[in-house]
Formats: sequence, structure tokens, C-alpha cells
Amino acid sequence: MKTIKWGILGLGKIAGKFVTGLKDVEGAELYAVASRSKSKAEAFAKEYNATKFFSSYEAMLKDEALDVVYIATPHVFHHQQTLLCLDHKKAVLCEKPFAINKEQVEEMIAKAKKENVFLMEAMWTQFLPHFEFVLDLIESEKYGKIKNLKADFGFPAPVDLDKRLYNKDLGGGSLLDIGIYPIFMAMSALGTPEKIHASAKFSETGIDTECDMIFEYTNGVEAELGSSIVRQTPTAAIIQFEKATITLNTRFHEPTSVKIQTPESEETKEFKVNSNGYNFEAKHVQKMLLEGKTESTEMTFAKSLQLIELLDKVRDQIGLEY
Repeated sequence: MKTIKWGILGLGKIAGKFVTGLKDVEGAELYAVASRSKSKAEAFAKEYNATKFFSSYEAMLKDEALDVVYIATPHVFHHQQTLLCLDHKKAVLCEKPFAINKEQVEEMIAKAKKENVFLMEAMWTQFLPHFEFVLDLIESEKYGKIKNLKADFGFPAPVDLDKRLYNKDLGGGSLLDIGIYPIFMAMSALGTPEKIHASAKFSETGIDTECDMIFEYTNGVEAELGSSIVRQTPTAAIIQFEKATITLNTRFHEPTSVKIQTPESEETKEFKVNSNGYNFEAKHVQKMLLEGKTESTEMTFAKSLQLIELLDKVRDQIGLEY
């Protein structure tokens, strides 16, 4: 099996989680890491046993041995950095959200197609066993059709007006950072809504601290969604079918259990992951690369476009501009 040499662009908290998962992927090598700070790059490389470290993104991308780059920088940089990687003919796994608006995502996809290079949005939830299990249940209609869906993600983030989450220039706020997960849940289960109703509360820095959404579908089904960086919420997803209620337990977007309740019974299904969960998306990317694919068969361009369209529509309603 060919070894896939990974490079990491941006070395924050999420990068640490990703490379921890990468250790559990057969045929994966943490080959290179890059940060604008040489000391940060060197420390990260030492901590996670990377083969090389760089204090320049461009220098890392010029390394011919590098196969694929995981972009783990703040949202506002995803667009330009993806284009930079594609310019160097490097495959890209870019952290969610893919970019901050549909126009940027369209340009990224067009560039990947033009260069004939693999590109995928790192929506890790898509590849988790419990999530795949629930999607299979929905498709099978074992418990009938969905009648209602509720999903939220909220936690009290430290109020630091200088940090990314509260910084509008860095694409901060609850919607793009964590609201994307409830939206992705609704989109995966029910598709694109007919109508969206959204409202939000804002910080003094102009980012949304909370966002509440209702997605209305043509069949009368509603999805009630929410995100918050000022309060703890259940951070669960509850899907009410005609014959059962399925709960993706807290925290629903990461490896978790699933509770199935019917009038006759209740059971909780556990899923063995043997890692932190980031291994699944990395393993999928490697499979795509080894098969010569330039687009994921699971987290497709169409899904990423559908997702950013929904985020754009919610942003328009709440008056959030980047």
C-alpha cells in the first residue's frame, strides 16, 4: 500500500486533533507541518513526530514528495489557501466551513476541476459510524418518514474579543463555527428546505453569539436548529419518525451513541471507533487519492455547495456579513 504523505497548513487546536486521528490511519504519514511562526511549526512537528516543518506555506507546498494538505486555519483564509495549494497541484482536505460564502466555494471547486486535483471539505461528521447508521435508517424508512427534527450545538465560550471566535475579521461567531453542524444534520436527513426563518443575537464585535433557525419543508416537516457560544445546550440531534424517535446523543457531531425509542422498546446503540474520529475522513481521502479520484464520493461538491447556500441564506436573514 502506497504511503500518503500529509502536510498540515495552520497548527491550531483542530490541527492537533486531526493529526492525532491520522496516527490511526493505515498508510498515512505526517510528513510536513507549516506555520507562519517557525517556533510553532518546530514545536508542533516535535510533539506529533512530523518528518519536516516549515515557517512558510509556500515552501511546504514546493516539496514534491507532499501528497495532500489539510487546511486548519480560520475560515476566512480557506479560500485563498485552497487556491494556493491547488496552484501547487496538491490535493486538499479543507476544514469546514469550506469558505465564508458560496462565491468562494464555487471558485475553489472550479479551480480543483481545472487543475484536476482532489479537493474535499472536511465535514468529519459525514464519515462517523453513528452518523452513517442514522442516515441508513432514514433511507430505509424502517420507522416511517421523518415528522420533526431538532438539533443544536451550544457551549459557553470564554469571552475574548481578541480571539478568533469573537473576531468578525476572522469569520467568528456561532453560525459558521458550530451552527454548521445542526444545519448539516438537517440537510443530510431532509434535504434543502422550502423556507428558512432565522434570528440571532450579536456581540459588540458584530459576530452572532446565538442563532436560532427553523427550516420548513414542503411536506410540513420542520427542523428546529440552534447554535450558541454563550450557553450550554443539549448538543444532541433528535429525529422524530412516524414509529420511533432516534436521538444522536451529545455531542451528536462527534463519535457518540444513538438511542432508538419505539412504543414497545428503547435501546442505545454504541459504535466502536478506536480513535478520536478524525481518522475516518482521513482514511476516506486516502482511498479517493489511491483510486485517482478528484472529488469525494461521499462529501461531494454538490453537498458542499448545498451547505454553503444554506449558511448564506441564514446569514442574509440575520444580517451577518463577512
